[in-house]
Amino acid sequence: MKEILKLQEKIVPELIELLEKRYNILRTIYYNQPVGRRILAINLNLGERIVRTEISFLKSANLIEVNTAGMIVTSDGEEVLTKLKGFIHEIKGLSDIEELLRRKLNIKNVIVVPGNVEEDSTVMKELGRAAAYIKGIIKSNDIIALTGGSTIKEVIDNMPKLQNLQNVLVVPARGGMGKQVETQANTLAASLANKISGSYKLLHIPDNISDKALDTMLNERDIKDIISYIKNTSVLIYGIGRADEMARRRGVPPEKIAELIKMGTVGEAFGCYFDRNGKVVYSTPTVGINSSDIKKINHPIAIAGGKSKAEAILATEINNENGVLITDEAAAKEIIRLIKEN
Repeated sequence: MKEILKLQEKIVPELIELLEKRYNILRTIYYNQPVGRRILAINLNLGERIVRTEISFLKSANLIEVNTAGMIVTSDGEEVLTKLKGFIHEIKGLSDIEELLRRKLNIKNVIVVPGNVEEDSTVMKELGRAAAYIKGIIKSNDIIALTGGSTIKEVIDNMPKLQNLQNVLVVPARGGMGKQVETQANTLAASLANKISGSYKLLHIPDNISDKALDTMLNERDIKDIISYIKNTSVLIYGIGRADEMARRRGVPPEKIAELIKMGTVGEAFGCYFDRNGKVVYSTPTVGINSSDIKKINHPIAIAGGKSKAEAILATEINNENGVLITDEAAAKEIIRLIKEN
């Protein structure tokens, strides 16, 4: 397969470019259907004339339908998307990138989806399909912990309903309320539990609580019980952010943010701030999963994409031996570049 692809690239490179373009158009329609031509052109950053030509082809091939509400992908189109996914993966050399990244980071597994989440919102949907990987590892009697955020919400939204699991508990990975209810860890924990026929427990502790108030809350029996469950997590699903952005979102004082930047902090995950060497230099004062717990968890799964997050991903994931990283092509290539630079 690889040899054939190399020959195609040398002899008819335009064929591969056209295939990628049509695949991206079909995929974008699928994730946004029903969608109009103008919105599609904006999402793809393509001229309307180009989009019109490609739509005409996809319609004639019975891969899409066009009606008053917009374009939708047909069952034939869905089948083509499914079958082309692995082929596109090979065309872009993503299997090689996954293996290189896995070795360089010294982690268990890497899954790379094509594209750049910062340029194409469809890629966020592809990251959300990491749910398929997570579905394959969850088993009865598991405790699943997850963080909040839009990327993790996308994963939960894409999680299929599971009926065959017994005694699965879902909990938020850490305290912290967040400003948007729909992306809070508590909300997502309840949503995931409902999808997999499990139960859930919530943890209501705000970010940046004072030490005195935190000590008082930690004496509460309910809080102690939930923390005990969190510390016995078997599957952790978490996002990764840039240190400066996450510190601002969590309400870290400006003088502390300036100090973190001065210390070379670049990445944040589960309330811990990492420097370029993967060392935790600061943690927000709350309870739950911390960096020392990660080594004890069977399946820590990080999900993050975008070129601008590459340094943060590298800092948080380097030498996380049990770790699984699900990211996009842009972040993966930038991480490799950063590793080679150093």
